[in-house]
Amino acid sequence: MRAVGSSIPRFDARDKVTGRTPYPADINLPGQLHMKVLWPTLPHARITRFDTTAAERAPGVVAVLTAKDVPVNEYGLIMPDQEVLVGRVGGVVRCLLDQVALVVAESEAQAQAALDLIDVTYEELPGVFSIEEALAPDAPLVHPERGDSNVLLSYRIRHGDIEAGFEQADVIVEHTYTTSPQEHAYLQPEAGVAHVRADGKIEVIVAGQWVHEDRAQIAHALNLPAEQIVVRYVGVGGAFGGREDMSVQIILALAAWKLQRPVKIQWTRGESIRGHHKRHASVARARWGATRDGRVVAAQVDVSTDAGAYAYTSTKVLGNLTLACLGPYEIPNAWVDARTVYTNNLASGAFRGFGSPQGHWIAEMQMNHLAEALGMDPVELRMRNILREGSVIATGSGMPAGVSAGPGLEACARAAGWE
Repeated sequence: MRAVGSSIPRFDARDKVTGRTPYPADINLPGQLHMKVLWPTLPHARITRFDTTAAERAPGVVAVLTAKDVPVNEYGLIMPDQEVLVGRVGGVVRCLLDQVALVVAESEAQAQAALDLIDVTYEELPGVFSIEEALAPDAPLVHPERGDSNVLLSYRIRHGDIEAGFEQADVIVEHTYTTSPQEHAYLQPEAGVAHVRADGKIEVIVAGQWVHEDRAQIAHALNLPAEQIVVRYVGVGGAFGGREDMSVQIILALAAWKLQRPVKIQWTRGESIRGHHKRHASVARARWGATRDGRVVAAQVDVSTDAGAYAYTSTKVLGNLTLACLGPYEIPNAWVDARTVYTNNLASGAFRGFGSPQGHWIAEMQMNHLAEALGMDPVELRMRNILREGSVIATGSGMPAGVSAGPGLEACARAAGWE
């Protein structure tokens, strides 16, 4: 193939480095309106009073859109467990990234000023803000309609005889590992513009990662055929997983459709940070055992992640973590219990590695602790347990021909000075 071994210039590189590439915030359409989001002031609350009259009468305001304006007021990449807008008496805020209402005005300043005129009273509800709180027997439920638990999904692996494995072990190490939420901090905050085209289709010009998923979720919320929606990506100012879920796509389409005029929105950095998901926080307890000659014979991991208030891609991330927490090692006896739980924190979702960083952090730290307990070189310990052709992993799958983890590990170690 011509591409193999060749250095092929990116087709878009010149336009990006010279500033010619347009990004969503650069797009303006004739006669466009400007939209701002009313964000909640509490992370878990019920709306007891909601009046938009004063905002609707404010200078330059064209419309205030609330929950009643959304034909199908739900969305979600994995499951529709989040409302597009929660603004109504009885509406429930589950975290600070919920969107209460939208103000659409002739200028951004007018839309911003009118936000303060929306009269909202909240009844604060008890919340859960850590994995431990969410798993407590008497924990307040983030989604009581889903049952009597905050557990969104759980996985488990049972491979071999874990007790027999620990009986074989000459050393056993036990540790707890935690990771924190992480912000993507991409260069371009969320922005976009939407309009109704001459052919009647709604075109949404944004930046994202899943054009077809964006279109499907917009169509669902607006109760329109997918063919009625056009999603167009211009320059994407960074994503790293952070643009997989909805931010401004549905609300832009809703406003343009309702008002039959182009509508633009541009979030501030603060709105971006509160308005999109984060890497999952996690807590893991790991117990691993090895023989004196450096064979890992047992690994037991109990790990939980914080999904935040909505599912987003937490179920898929959990699957990766469940496998990654055992590392690239052949372990004859392995038990894993993994779960992701709802809390009232900002939603968690995709971020580079997609659950693998949290998992490999557990596995590699356990290998370091085992090496220390055995008085063995940590690279040597890894080489003795690394997956090879024909190895069987904890799910029962065999490794195919061409597995190169061992040679790769050795090459890297030698390049770093290991002998």
